[in-house]
Amino acid sequence: MTRVHDMGGRYGDGPINPDPDAPAFETDWHARALAVTLAAGALGEWSIDTSRHARESLPPKDYTSFSYYEKWLAALANLLVERGLVTRDELASGTASPAPGHPKMLEPRNTVAALARHVPYSRPGPATAYQIGDRVRTRLPARNTSVEGGHTRLPAYLAGHIGRVILCHGAHVLPDKNAHRLGEAPEPLYTIAFTSSEIWGGSMHPGDDITADLWQSYLEPA
Repeated sequence: MTRVHDMGGRYGDGPINPDPDAPAFETDWHARALAVTLAAGALGEWSIDTSRHARESLPPKDYTSFSYYEKWLAALANLLVERGLVTRDELASGTASPAPGHPKMLEPRNTVAALARHVPYSRPGPATAYQIGDRVRTRLPARNTSVEGGHTRLPAYLAGHIGRVILCHGAHVLPDKNAHRLGEAPEPLYTIAFTSSEIWGGSMHPGDDITADLWQSYLEPA
């Protein structure tokens, strides 16, 4: 089963029309929400995969009614309580009890350097099972095979479809394990191209491809 966040390929949500002249943040609190999320992430208490899973795990009624940054803050609150960094009472009151500083606390003066730092997710790992040009089929259904209802980067709309390998990136941290603190379990990562007709059937642009970066365990020979 998929969670409510897996919206790719769904009918009825309307077109996406990005405004290149729009401000980076619609309101001031959006910027603060991003800042506190990044500062909390710098504590090293969870990975980016864990934070993604936290957002995906919000109750459907909240996920569908919350704005983008409300989702971020709700998931962050859950992570902070889970890791013992704040209590539910502190969140409810809006006031934290005095506590010693965290050893990895992000100081304002270090923010720019921290954001500019490249964090690689490539790792030594198994050899690639596929080469550029190989035809592969994605796993069906699109689910985490280690944790029931767990995080995965295989979107449901690509599950069970045939594509071709166009890039091999070497081994990278596997989100399906890393999101649940089961180790990094690096696997080869590929860019897979799917024809628009394979994914959408009749297409307005039949010459288009849809590409996705997918891990080896998501794939099988086609």
